[in-house]
Amino acid sequence: SLAALLGNGLILSAVACDQHLHTPRDFFLLHLSLTDLGCICTTVPKAMHNSLWDTTTISYTACASQVFFFLFFISAEFSLLTIMCYDRYVAICKPLHYGILLGSRACAHMAAAAWASGFLYSLLHTANTFSLSLCQGNALGQFFCEIPHILKLSCSHSGYLREIGLTGLSAFLAFGCFIFIVFSYVQIFRAVLRIPSEQGRHKAFSTCLPHLAVVSLFLSTAVFAHLRPPSISSPSLDLSLSVLYTVVPQTLNPLIYSLRNQELRDGIRKMMTGWSSNASNCLFSFI
Repeated sequence: SLAALLGNGLILSAVACDQHLHTPRDFFLLHLSLTDLGCICTTVPKAMHNSLWDTTTISYTACASQVFFFLFFISAEFSLLTIMCYDRYVAICKPLHYGILLGSRACAHMAAAAWASGFLYSLLHTANTFSLSLCQGNALGQFFCEIPHILKLSCSHSGYLREIGLTGLSAFLAFGCFIFIVFSYVQIFRAVLRIPSEQGRHKAFSTCLPHLAVVSLFLSTAVFAHLRPPSISSPSLDLSLSVLYTVVPQTLNPLIYSLRNQELRDGIRKMMTGWSSNASNCLFSFI
């Protein structure tokens, strides 16, 4: 979790401070880092508190807040990953229209739509889940409040069906985004393979592969955590998979993007060099 905080914090600082990183791609990367930080800060601090103080309790209000904010950030992250795929599609397949289709106003509207959709999604799920009557105890068997584990404690049949309906609608929308991502990358790879120069193909691939890796990591961990067969379910496996999709992608995202993005690496290096110089000057003045 500390690595996730450090990595995403560096990306946020570099994009915000370096004028060379004020491109649409980096604008969306900044928002992606915000969602990663939000996911980590929603689940990990309470889990660390419980571990350090040897307790396993969380209040009803805190549990509802945790569910809301986690769904808010995780759904906004998926929306942003879909938008970033569109950004790469326009950059590779329609480069002459890039400035028109992804101007500053269009980028702001798309980012706002991602956050608004995340808010609406989390509000509906949280309101429905915590309107249910819980009569099967109060032990979640998880390190954070997660809707599937809360539903196991419910004895409200109608509320459970509403949640299943909302989950089905969410899965349908997520599948639509997935199809859009797959279709976009088919078009992107077709366009890249038509580039005559090897250097041009390498540059195009280097801008797309980090995003594709992040999308694959995010989807594979979340899908396996929630759609695995019940026969391979166990408390320890549930816990491990929850860590896998709530902590691991958010930790690896900054590493994946920084390894393949030369401009971002240069921005982070420049920022850290500036910090070192300022620290040296302060130390020299003090001495």
